Amino acid sequence: MAAVASFLDAKSRNGEWLLRIEDIDPLRSRQTEATAILTSLERHGLLWDGPVVYQSARLTRYQAIFNELLSRGAVYACACSRKAISLASQLPCQRCDRPAALSDDVNWRFRVAGSNLRFIDRLQGSQDIVLKPIVEEPVLLRRDGVFAYQLAVVVDDHDAGITDVVRGTDLLSETFAQQALYQTLDWMPPSFAHFPILVDEQGQKLSKQSKAPPLDDRRVIQNLLFCLRFLGMTKLADEFTDVDPELLLQHAAAAWNPALIGDIRERAISHPSLSTL
Repeated sequence: MAAVASFLDAKSRNGEWLLRIEDIDPLRSRQTEATAILTSLERHGLLWDGPVVYQSARLTRYQAIFNELLSRGAVYACACSRKAISLASQLPCQRCDRPAALSDDVNWRFRVAGSNLRFIDRLQGSQDIVLKPIVEEPVLLRRDGVFAYQLAVVVDDHDAGITDVVRGTDLLSETFAQQALYQTLDWMPPSFAHFPILVDEQGQKLSKQSKAPPLDDRRVIQNLLFCLRFLGMTKLADEFTDVDPELLLQHAAAAWNPALIGDIRERAISHPSLSTL
């Protein structure tokens, strides 16, 4: 769903749709999974512009930006266990701030607590929050030496010149810390639009973690039509029921209107095989 929504949003404005493989975590990423993603996108007519970017090839760049943040005092060492952090919202929690080396067994968190963060989401409207110490201060470099999503995605989007990010509401809360990173690094943030996510009957996001079945590449048109209906384009989906996927997406891009999905709320669905599209 994220691929379809972001693709249509970009193409409706004659923009480029860039593809990035977030394989920064060696324990969770496999080349076979990346290959499957590329194959599914191609079969569904979701053709990207430019080369595919692999986060695993950008570690030197992440290290350079992390070092810059460290020199500014914008990150701090945190040795808290997950249990201690879970209690931080209930009990007074002293910041872990203390002298540490990068080789120490600690996480490195972004110093952003107390900041009043605001941004305008194209679909969800005005958003604002005051982040809590430790509990909501994201880890940028994990104790196992892996750079975290929050740092990598900001650096990647900036370096690629991304102007618009279109993704699910499950990532809406992550945007606040990302906004703070943009501010700290004196970078211009992109525009954000968060659309409703697909959930199962229990309200859980469809994903590998919730054991949703993989995307069925044998049902290309059916998959795309389902996505279009979910995104508020029922009339178009009913009109083009048996066409080439690329032609279907061209018509959908021409008719794309984010306002059609602005009021949709997360809801149970009956198509569990769309977890990766």
